Amino acid sequence: MSGAELKKVGLKVTLPRLKILEILESAGDDHHLSAEDVFKILLEQGEEVGLATVYRVLTQFEQAGIVRRLNFENNVSIFELDTGDNHDHIVCMKSGHVREFVDPVIEDRIKEISKELGYELSSHSLVIYGAYKEDE
Repeated sequence: MSGAELKKVGLKVTLPRLKILEILESAGDDHHLSAEDVFKILLEQGEEVGLATVYRVLTQFEQAGIVRRLNFENNVSIFELDTGDNHDHIVCMKSGHVREFVDPVIEDRIKEISKELGYELSSHSLVIYGAYKEDE
């Protein structure tokens, strides 16, 4: 996403917004970041952006549909770019690490359950909690 795209969703292009967006876009496989994670990366890059600004920008991105805020049982909000795809999450209760997955069998079963119960499915959210074996 570029500065022009930020303008398109009604956000003024500022250096903090561009830097935070760049961090989210370059996060790679581990793209579930807390505001604190983003803040630490900014500090490592030598950027002078306060934690309150990071929270404010992430909330603005959420309201604009750029990111999704995910709240899990560990009471930490994490953010991911909203790519429009449908995926579920599995959370390690020891490390807090979050992975995403797509399982066609689960997706089909959710649709079947909705239909059986007389619901028209608009969306769903599935989060699985456990302890990753490698963390033991």
